[in-house]
Amino acid sequence: MAHQLELTQHVNAPAEAVWEVLTDIEGAAGTLSGVTNVEVLTPGPYTEGFRWRETRKMMGKEATEEMWVADAQAPHATTVKAQSGGADYTTRFTLRPVPGGTELTMFFGAEQARPGTLTKLMMAVFGKIGMNAARKAMAQDLKDIAAKAENRA
Repeated sequence: MAHQLELTQHVNAPAEAVWEVLTDIEGAAGTLSGVTNVEVLTPGPYTEGFRWRETRKMMGKEATEEMWVADAQAPHATTVKAQSGGADYTTRFTLRPVPGGTELTMFFGAEQARPGTLTKLMMAVFGKIGMNAARKAMAQDLKDIAAKAENRA
C-alpha cells in the first residue's frame, strides 16, 4: 500500500544555489520552518550514506526520524530515505534549470511493508488526512528552500 505526492516550485536562483540550500542539513532547522532540530550522525559532505536525525513539527506534534541520503547527483537530484513504524519513506528532489532560475520538484512516497487488514483500514480512514498534512509540509518546505536560495543568489 503506497501513497505518493509530487509538488514543484519555481526558484529564482540557479540550480547550484538551490542545491547548496537543499544539502545544508546542519542548517535545515534555520531554513525549514517545520524542522525544529537536526542532529548529524555522519559528519562530512552530503553524499550517499550521509545520515542525520531530523525533528519536525506536524499536526501539532514533534517527531524525530533518522534519515539518510540514498542517492546524490549534484546539482541535479537527490533521494533521501527513512523508515518508521513499518513504513518506508522516500523523498526525491530534482532540480531543472529553466529560464529565470530552477524548477525544484519534490516527490514524497510512503509505502507500508506487508500491511495487515487493520493497517489497510486505518490507511483508508486516516491516510487522506496524513497525506494532506504531508502536502502542506512539502509546499512549505519548497517555499522555504526557494526563499533561502533566492537570498543567496
